[in-house]
Amino acid sequence: MSGKFLFDGPGDAPVTILLAHGAGAPMDSTSMTAAAMALAGVGFRVARFEFGYMAARRTADGRKPPPRAETLNPEYRAAVAELGAQGTLVIGGKSMGGRVASMVADDLHAEGKIAGLLCLGYPFHPPGKPDQLRTRHLTDLKTPALICQGTRDEFGTRDEVSRYALSDRIELLWLEDGDHDLKPRKTVSGFSTADHLKTLAEAVARWADRLAP
Repeated sequence: MSGKFLFDGPGDAPVTILLAHGAGAPMDSTSMTAAAMALAGVGFRVARFEFGYMAARRTADGRKPPPRAETLNPEYRAAVAELGAQGTLVIGGKSMGGRVASMVADDLHAEGKIAGLLCLGYPFHPPGKPDQLRTRHLTDLKTPALICQGTRDEFGTRDEVSRYALSDRIELLWLEDGDHDLKPRKTVSGFSTADHLKTLAEAVARWADRLAP
């Protein structure tokens, strides 16, 4: 931990990935830690941070509920500025964290501050509410993006997402039988969580190699 950030991977890595957490779990949750370690294992410097409401849960009594995602945009921009990453920076996050990153990505990309967007389990819609789409800003996204999604994610399955009008700057990595944490049922799919994390890390590495510095 360094200030507000939790780091994994080599400090001199050419590419840094900044990740925010999902709505209900902190930056050091099991799924976020596993993803960060997998990405660090292929050479990325990974920085994780928490939005104010989540950080407050560590010291305050009770569970401070998450605010509306768009109200967190300034906090994400502030994290980018505070991080002050050298070299290539990719922003993103788990679920809501990736959604917030996606809403600030184009401005940061136009300013030359980031090279790409990485979403781990994008919340295309609330569970059980497939008509409440969170994709309007994704139709004309200009930032190169990679969304890693489980095929049975209740926030957007492969069948559902195939019908969405998404920007051609967005690439999708589908992880067979993965849930919202990208975890498969090995008895169903033949894949383990470790298998999917390896696939994810290798795919992100190939994608990042194509990003403009």
